[in-house]
Amino acid sequence: MSEMRGERLQVMLSPEELAALDDFRFKHRMPTRAAAVRELLKFGLAAVGVEGSAGVKSSDYGVFSRGPEGHRSAKDSPGTE
Repeated sequence: MSEMRGERLQVMLSPEELAALDDFRFKHRMPTRAAAVRELLKFGLAAVGVEGSAGVKSSDYGVFSRGPEGHRSAKDSPGTE
């Protein structure tokens, strides 16, 4: 993990919102709900013209990275030993 996540954010979701989040997560083969929320937040910010972190993807922070086959473990990612 190259950068620490210093803040915790708690969000309450309706059953419908949670189902939509899980559908997005599984469709995009994301490892956790938190990763899906970060990705959706990044998409939402980009849609209104705000760059959260220029050039940084949520998958850059997590244990898994996304390749052409979906997510794979960090040990299989380029640049890791």
